Amino acid sequence: MAWRPARAWTSQRPVAGYRHFELITQGGRGPLRWVELAAVLAPSHRERVLWSELKDPTRWSSGWQSIP
Repeated sequence: MAWRPARAWTSQRPVAGYRHFELITQGGRGPLRWVELAAVLAPSHRERVLWSELKDPTRWSSGWQSIP
Protein backbone atom coordinates (compact mmCIF):
# COMPACT_ATOMS: atom_id res chain seq x y z
CA MET A 1 0.00 0.00 0.00
CA ALA A 2 1.41 3.40 -0.99
CA TRP A 3 1.90 6.10 1.60
CA ARG A 4 0.27 9.32 0.36
CA PRO A 5 0.18 12.24 2.78
CA ALA A 6 -1.95 15.30 2.00
CA ARG A 7 -0.38 17.90 -0.31
CA ALA A 8 -1.37 20.99 1.72
CA TRP A 9 -0.70 21.65 5.42
CA THR A 10 -1.30 24.46 7.92
CA SER A 11 0.89 24.90 10.96
CA GLN A 12 -0.95 25.82 14.17
CA ARG A 13 1.92 28.19 15.03
CA PRO A 14 4.20 30.05 12.61
CA VAL A 15 7.24 28.11 11.42
CA ALA A 16 9.92 30.66 10.50
CA GLY A 17 7.04 33.12 10.03
CA TYR A 18 4.97 30.90 7.70
CA ARG A 19 1.79 28.92 8.34
CA HIS A 20 0.81 27.37 4.97
CA PHE A 21 2.95 24.67 3.37
CA GLU A 22 2.90 22.35 0.36
CA LEU A 23 4.25 18.81 0.26
CA ILE A 24 7.42 18.54 -1.82
CA THR A 25 8.59 15.00 -1.11
CA GLN A 26 8.45 12.25 1.50
CA GLY A 27 10.65 9.42 2.67
CA GLY A 28 11.72 7.12 5.44
CA ARG A 29 10.05 4.05 6.91
CA GLY A 30 8.09 3.29 10.02
CA PRO A 31 8.69 5.75 12.88
CA LEU A 32 11.34 7.56 10.81
CA ARG A 33 8.93 8.62 8.05
CA TRP A 34 9.25 12.28 7.14
CA VAL A 35 7.88 14.85 4.72
CA GLU A 36 9.52 17.90 3.20
CA LEU A 37 7.27 20.94 3.10
CA ALA A 38 7.76 24.26 1.30
CA ALA A 39 6.21 27.50 2.54
CA VAL A 40 3.54 28.69 0.09
CA LEU A 41 4.67 32.34 0.32
CA ALA A 42 8.38 31.47 0.02
CA PRO A 43 8.86 28.13 -1.79
CA SER A 44 12.61 28.25 -1.21
CA HIS A 45 11.93 27.91 2.55
CA ARG A 46 11.64 24.19 3.29
CA GLU A 47 11.08 22.22 6.44
CA ARG A 48 11.62 18.49 6.98
CA VAL A 49 9.05 17.23 9.49
CA LEU A 50 8.63 13.76 10.98
CA TRP A 51 5.32 12.15 10.06
CA SER A 52 4.58 11.60 13.77
CA GLU A 53 4.82 15.39 14.31
CA LEU A 54 2.69 16.16 11.25
CA LYS A 55 -0.10 13.89 12.59
CA ASP A 56 -0.26 15.90 15.84
CA PRO A 57 -3.39 18.13 15.54
CA THR A 58 -1.97 20.59 18.09
CA ARG A 59 0.88 21.29 15.64
CA TRP A 60 -0.44 20.70 12.09
CA SER A 61 -3.73 20.48 10.17
CA SER A 62 -4.21 18.82 6.81
CA GLY A 63 -5.23 21.30 4.10
CA TRP A 64 -5.03 25.08 4.13
CA GLN A 65 -6.98 26.35 7.12
CA SER A 66 -8.12 29.93 7.74
CA ILE A 67 -5.92 31.82 10.16
CA PRO A 68 -7.78 33.83 12.81
